[in-house]
Amino acid sequence: MSIQIDWQAFTPISLVGGLMLGVATAILLLGIGRIAGISGIFSSLLKPKRVEMWQVLFIAGLIVSPLLYRLVKPLPVLDISTSIPLLIAAGLLVGFGTRFGSGCTSGHSICGNARLSPRSMAATVTFMLFGILTVYIGRHVLGLI
Repeated sequence: MSIQIDWQAFTPISLVGGLMLGVATAILLLGIGRIAGISGIFSSLLKPKRVEMWQVLFIAGLIVSPLLYRLVKPLPVLDISTSIPLLIAAGLLVGFGTRFGSGCTSGHSICGNARLSPRSMAATVTFMLFGILTVYIGRHVLGLI
């Protein structure tokens, strides 16, 4: 599986998603003092006694946004050529990593770095290094990817 950016089709409107994420993150932090960490928000939905409406709306927005996008443009075609067991293993490792690292890439990389948190900066460097290492080993050593 390879991801390619079509630079000829890039327009300034492509930045809207990032701007919306930044604005939503700022509103959440400044409005109610909460961090927009997806793994934390999602895991709270699995503990029904602690669920707040903003958490439900945040996850609903993640689900609804591709549907709204589809009204304007067709969704990109996904070509996943990796095996199901490898995808399951990857998902479990990501879940373990978010628990072990006390947060996910959205919580640390977007929110934590914006707050100049040293812990989040260290976590982001760790995410990136291990991501690069995993792809290198998977692609060049094991030939899985």
